[in-house]
Amino acid sequence: MTAPAALLPPVSRALTPVSKVLRLCLHALLLGLLALAAGRAVADSAPRAGWVIAACAVLAAVYTAGVRAPAVHSSPRAGAVWLAGLGAAWAALLAVSPDGLWIAFPLYFLELHLLRLRWGVAAVAVTACAAIGGFLAHSSTATPGAFLGPLLGGAVAVATVLGYQALYRESERRRELIEELITTRAELAAAERGAGILAERERLAREIHDTLAQGLSSIQLLLRAAERALPQEAPALEHIARAREAAQENLAEARRFVRALTPPDLEHGSLAAALERLCAGVPGPRVRFSLSGSPRVLPTPYEVALLRIAQSALANVVRHARAGRAEITLTFMDASVTLDVVDDGHGFDPSSAASGSGDGGFGLPAMRSRAETLGGLFTVESGPGQGTAVAVTLPLALEA
Repeated sequence: MTAPAALLPPVSRALTPVSKVLRLCLHALLLGLLALAAGRAVADSAPRAGWVIAACAVLAAVYTAGVRAPAVHSSPRAGAVWLAGLGAAWAALLAVSPDGLWIAFPLYFLELHLLRLRWGVAAVAVTACAAIGGFLAHSSTATPGAFLGPLLGGAVAVATVLGYQALYRESERRRELIEELITTRAELAAAERGAGILAERERLAREIHDTLAQGLSSIQLLLRAAERALPQEAPALEHIARAREAAQENLAEARRFVRALTPPDLEHGSLAAALERLCAGVPGPRVRFSLSGSPRVLPTPYEVALLRIAQSALANVVRHARAGRAEITLTFMDASVTLDVVDDGHGFDPSSAASGSGDGGFGLPAMRSRAETLGGLFTVESGPGQGTAVAVTLPLALEA
């Protein structure tokens, strides 16, 4: 800030067009009132016209020096010293001319702008009293206007500054909210694009695994059965062997496609390793991973579904649960594999989340859909203040 702006809040910020206009208006008001006081003294041939002109010149010089001094606007102490100098010059003008009373009004705004609120209000009260005293010193009669004028002027200045500061703070909050919404919208768009790409990769991998790869595997089994059924001298055995080799090569190629379409988190290790890395990278609550049972090789759709459900559940923990701790458990049993995500957060009502009326749990329908698509079971146990437990069980009997 390069000059005092009467109505600006005490926040160091680049001047907006409105604040620049207010600053210029303050300059014009104070210097205009000084010119008016000096002009009236000369026009009326006042006995102390020379003193009035000198006092106006000193006050204008002090004001201009403070406007051009960067320390006044960066240091509260320098601002207070400048106000004290302005007050002394104004008191000298008030002593030689009743027209000095008019300078009190711009001084109100300067005091409220450069001082803390309580000190600014106290300075306004002192200035109003000094204005009243100066008027009474030059007038033989005391009128209600002599008291009401300075006091009402001070009250109007305080109300104006407080109102402007409230509007300024509200404007800043709205600006920050708009910036946050724009950033969030961009992040959401990027997340949706990424989610769409990953969903399509998973769908293609699942389709290739469940149709093409399974079909080629079945063809191999049928060709192997045909080889065993034919006599050793049958001329068709050579063609069957070639067909089986072609099916084997294409099956290997299909499996390579499935691996290439697997989510990046599963590219460099098992599901357990991916879940452990996921727990280590969660911001906020402490998350622990544990493995139970004897690990088995799972079909790619199973690994993808369990990993995505774990990611979505942990995202809900971070965003909504306000939990201090969470735990992911992967359990291998004879006929099923189970994933449990438990946290100690404030919990929620699962029925309201399922109906969309709650504040969180919007990922629950997607998690449930993933589990049920693979023939699994998805359950949520929670309650206000009781934490949350999410469990998904997939039958290993479906493994191809």
